[in-house]
Parts: sequence; C-alpha cells; structure tokens
Amino acid sequence: MVQLHNIAIPPPVLWAQRTNCVFLTICLEDCKNPDIKMENDKVIFNGVGGTEKKPHELTINLFKEIDPEKSAKFVRDRNIEIILKKKEEGPYWPHLTKEKEKHHWLKVDFDKWKDEDDSDDEFGSGQPDDLDEMVRSMGGLGGGAGMGKESLDDLDVEEPDSDDDLPDLE
Repeated sequence: MVQLHNIAIPPPVLWAQRTNCVFLTICLEDCKNPDIKMENDKVIFNGVGGTEKKPHELTINLFKEIDPEKSAKFVRDRNIEIILKKKEEGPYWPHLTKEKEKHHWLKVDFDKWKDEDDSDDEFGSGQPDDLDEMVRSMGGLGGGAGMGKESLDDLDVEEPDSDDDLPDLE
C-alpha cells in the first residue's frame, strides 16, 4: 500500500483583475514563511499550512507578463494576498493562466472583481501607477513589495471594565 502523506497539493486561489493589475488570494491559513517567486510570466508558491499543516505547491503560468519589481505580496494569518502589476496596461485578460483549461484550485474572487467597463472602479480612469498608492487605497499595508502583517494596535477599542453588565447564561 502506498501512502501519500508528503505530496504537495495546490492551495485554493481566488483571482480578480483591473486593467493595470491582477489580485491573487492564496487561501491557506497559518502559512508561515512561504516561498513566493514572482517572475515575468509566472508565480511560484511553496508553503506549509492549513489545519493539517500540509505542504502546498503551485505554479501559475500567467496569461501575459507582469512586472515582478512593482508587484507585492502580503502574508496574513488566514491567507496570502498578492498584487501583480501587469507589464502592459490594457484590456482585461480573458483568463488568468496561459493554459485555457479549468483548474480545480482556481476561482474568481467576486468580492474584488469589477467588470472592465465599470465606471465606479476605485482605480477608474485615474488608476495609480504607483503600487504603494494602490495598496493603500485598498486598505492594505502601504508598504513596498515586501511581506508584512496588518497591525491592529492602532485601533481605538474600549475595553469593558467588568463582566457585571453581561447577562447570565441559562
């Protein structure tokens, strides 16, 4: 009997795009120190995570070229977010990958998706050329093309003084 316990599997990936960038969300919890390589025509991911701490591996051969130097990645507790700056701004790509086949691990991110002709696109006609500005406008970290985590330390949250105001559990 063959046991397949160290075989790397592709993590679930969500994607959306604008005329100047592609958004990828790798849905893998607790993935510490993943290896993410962004090349002109592909994204390569290797990491261990999820509830069972399994190895995950993925190579995405992109439909068109990106600018790796102007792209960014953010490792968060619940996922890894990647913003790929398209090398050439222009019409939407018909699909993310160079291959036209469907991938079971790839789905459209409808929370981020905007149709190409949407006039209320937050990056609309005045799309920022600067990736830092784009990340800030998305509520991201505002940092460069490195990895980071959001800080909740700046939130002004009022702590309750005691548990006296809580109702009894029955």
